[in-house]
Parts: sequence; structure tokens; C-alpha cells
Amino acid sequence: MPRFTLRLSATDDIPADEATSSFYWLPDQRSTFTRGFSPSLATLGSVPPLNVDVVRVALTAFAADRTVPRKGYGANWNRRQLELEVPVSDAAVWNGVADELAGVLGFLSGDRWSLSFIQQLELVETLTPDEISVTPQRVVLLSGGADSAIGGLYSRSLLATDQQHVLLSHYNNTMLAPIQRHIATELQRLIPGPSQEHVVVHLGRRSERIDGTSYPSESTTRSRSLLFLALGLAVASLHQVPLWIPENGFASINPPLGPERLGSLSTRTTHPKFLQDLAAVLTKVGAHAVIENPFAHVTKGEMYRRVVDLVGAEEASSFLSATHSCALTGQRAHGISSDRPCGVCFGCVLRRASFAASEVPDLSDYIAPSSDPAVQKWLDSKSVEQPVRNFIHRGVRARDLTTLSLPDDYRLRDVLDLCQRGIQELRSLYQ
Repeated sequence: MPRFTLRLSATDDIPADEATSSFYWLPDQRSTFTRGFSPSLATLGSVPPLNVDVVRVALTAFAADRTVPRKGYGANWNRRQLELEVPVSDAAVWNGVADELAGVLGFLSGDRWSLSFIQQLELVETLTPDEISVTPQRVVLLSGGADSAIGGLYSRSLLATDQQHVLLSHYNNTMLAPIQRHIATELQRLIPGPSQEHVVVHLGRRSERIDGTSYPSESTTRSRSLLFLALGLAVASLHQVPLWIPENGFASINPPLGPERLGSLSTRTTHPKFLQDLAAVLTKVGAHAVIENPFAHVTKGEMYRRVVDLVGAEEASSFLSATHSCALTGQRAHGISSDRPCGVCFGCVLRRASFAASEVPDLSDYIAPSSDPAVQKWLDSKSVEQPVRNFIHRGVRARDLTTLSLPDDYRLRDVLDLCQRGIQELRSLYQ
């Protein structure tokens, strides 16, 4: 079982076995992680220690997720076993929920996790963060995708002119940063008045270990959403306000496109059970964990229509088309800019269907179809369009939803209605 330890200090002479099994969060160039963001989170402000701990756990999991390659592809992924040791402010409290938190992480990534915690002395930081002058109403996660952009727009529409919200963006792939900044600027233009802070965090695992050797690389980083949430909660904890994670309910529930996709290919980044269980564990240890999805019961197309109601069809088209929902990352290997969406992954298919269902013009510059045979072959190998067609034809029955681990407070008939509306939107793409 691969075992990794997060270390917040390092000697000059590090044994090879320690370098291989450790991640180092350091203030200098030897750090495993992107520089400029400290392990005390002092750049964000006086984050409560328990929420600092949450970020450390999430970042260690994210690094381990990227470092241990999966075996097999598609629906034949293996279930990895990963063990983490994390320094925290109160090891006794965290060890008391280690198994529960490991279960939450396992539900998210599809792996088996084992967590243990060690006591860490308080770090002394001299950084002075930028102070937020007005207590925000909420913190909104802004990933660069359409749903998060709509969340930011909807949040601004609820603010009085003397109120504000905070947008929290995280990126590891530098392609996302300008998209996130553009969306933040557009939100202020489209709904002027309320003030707004945009906190951008560049944080990820570097390609080389502390001894200069290269890390293995796994691209299916399911745990990134935990890191994103942890960073958002850290900012929300400064003001004890809710954290919004805007995502359409159909994608959150994510009914599998086929029986073979029940496990490995059924993503759970905003699944209601994951969010509820995570909040329950974090609340148990005393960390701030108020997480809300304002769109948990609506489809993506219905979210698009809400944008039309707020700013009009022409502005909605321009605003939504500038977001990025593509899940593929192999564009550069074919000489294509990494910010161009493929058009055939599930994120792109659902996006296209939402434009069609809402009758909002889609100005996105999709790669598919391509006149280049090599590019088209790559697109065909990644396309989910035929599975989506099969899914539309098959539909969803109430008994299918019993396999999705939905929370007890999600009424089956409401979830079934949501899925049927989502399928109808997908159908609009192929009429």
C-alpha cells in the first residue's frame, strides 16, 4: 500500500526512501507544491487551525492521487489503496474521525484510503494578507465552468449594493486562470453595484520530488474537488459564512450512462452524499463546514435560462460561451490550444445540450468535428456521444436511482423528475 507523509520542514540531507514517500510543504524552492502559498494559509488571513488542517488533508490527498497511477482504463480502473499521514493542530480530534473521513474520501475517488494524524506545532508566519473590508454574505467557488459562473451571477443578483461576496478560484492548470479572471470581471459588468473580492489560489503538486527525481503522474485527479472545497471553507471560516459550490443537480447526482459506469466512471465531485458526509465529519471535529449547492434541484439548461432572465439572451450567450467545461487535457499533443473544448466529453455534451435546450446561442469553439484524421481519431476515442444516445434511449427508472447512494432527505420522485428533465435536455441535442 503506497504511504505518504506530509512534512512541513526538511533537512539538507534527505534519505531517498523519505523523499519518495513524502510531500514537503515548504516556503522555499524545494517544496513539493506550487510556491507562494504557505501551510498556515497566512496568505488568506487568520484561518482557524482546524480549517487549516482541512486544507492540509485535502492537499496531501490530491498529491497522492496524482502520484499513484491507476491500472487499467475506462470502466476497468483499479481501486487503489492509499495511506496518508498528515500533521494537524489537534491530532487526537482528527484521529477520532480518521475512518469516517477516509470513507468520505473513498466515496469521492473510488479508492480505499487510510488516514492517520500527527501533532504539529503552530507555524509562525509573517505574511500580511489583504484584508476584506466588508463581511461577505457568502463565498462562491469559481472554477471557470458554466455552473460556477452562473453561481457567481446569481449570488450577485441577491446582494444589496452595500453587500459583497467573495469568489474563490483554484487552479493547477494555468490555462484556467485567465478564464476565471474574465468571468469575475464579467460578473461585475453584468450586475453592477455590489462589491466583490476574487481570491485566486495557484496550488498543486510539482512534477519533481524534493531530491530531483520525477513523480509518476496520474491524470484522473478526483480528489481535486476536496482541495477546492477545503480552500473555499478556509476563506468562509474567516467570516463564518456559507460556502456555495454551484453545480446543476443532474450532474451532481450523475446517473451512470451505462451499467459499466456505476463505479469508476461515475464522478462524485458534487454528489449530495459526498457534500453532506464531508460537512458532517468536519463539523464533528469543529471545523467550519457550511456547504450549500444553490442549484441542487435544477438542470443545467434551467440554470442557463436563469441567466437569460437576469441579463438577456445576447449577454447570456456571450457570458456562458466564454466558460470552460471540458474534461479533456490532451489538446496540446495535437497542436491545439488547451483552452479549446473538445465537444465530445460528458462535460461538453451536457454543455451543448443545455445551450440547445435553453435556446441560448452557443459560441463555443469546439474541436469536434475535426478535418484532421489524427485529431478525429483521438476525439472518437474519448467521445461519450454514443453512450449518451444509449442513455437517452434507455432512460432512468426509479429503481436505477437506488444505486446512487442518495441522502435520505432526497425524495426519490423528485430525483426521478430531475433526471427525466436532464435527459430531455440531452435529447434536444440530437433531435
